[in-house]
Parts: sequence; structure tokens; C-alpha cells
Amino acid sequence: MALPTRLDHCVIHVSDWDRSNAFYRDVLGATLVEREAGFSYRFGDKQLNVHGPGVRPAEVARLPVQPGNSDLCFEWDGSIDDAIAHLKAHGIAVEQGPMKRFGAKGIGTSVYFRDPDGSLMEFMSYR
Repeated sequence: MALPTRLDHCVIHVSDWDRSNAFYRDVLGATLVEREAGFSYRFGDKQLNVHGPGVRPAEVARLPVQPGNSDLCFEWDGSIDDAIAHLKAHGIAVEQGPMKRFGAKGIGTSVYFRDPDGSLMEFMSYR
């Protein structure tokens, strides 16, 4: 029996708002949502809540997220060659790939790169 759940948001931590906002907006396509302290990054109906300078996270996490220790995969709705060209146009180096990986929709082709704090990012194409 499937439960009535779906992913709502995840949390990342950044060290510099301007640098990270530009990366998540321009490279990953996020809509910036300004909050009382800081920002969230929205992707359709999914969201990354962002801890950063001036944000006091809830004290419920045993080990709070730190800058550079996230690992996120984003589906690229196009060819992996187009994803690589997009990264290159923004001066982002591909660390590994393209390579076959298993994602939410099955087998896809991925490339790996880093956000400004060093968190691992992945574009996966199912085409």
C-alpha cells in the first residue's frame, strides 16, 4: 500500500548568499524565495530550504547540515550533452561523467559537478 507522502523539501547550507543565489538560480534554474532571514530555492513544487549567514536553524537536527556536505541530483530535461554545454557556459567544471546511473525514473545518464561551497551536484538525463 502506498502511503500519501511525497518529498516536500530538503535542507542545504551555504556560506555566501550572493554567490549561492546566483548559482542555484542561473545554473540550476531555481526560483529564489526571499524569507525573513535568507532564501529558499524552489524548483516547481519542490524546495530547498537554505541555511546560511543570518539563519538560525531549528535545533532538532542531530548533525546540522554544513556548507559543502550535500549531494543533490536534478533531472535535466534534455540531452546530457546539452547539460554539459550549459555547465560549460556558466564556467562550471564537470567532475565526472557522463556515466550511467540509477535515479527516480530508472537508468539515466549523469554528470557530476560542485556548487560554490563544494556540495556534490548531479544532472541526470533520462533521454
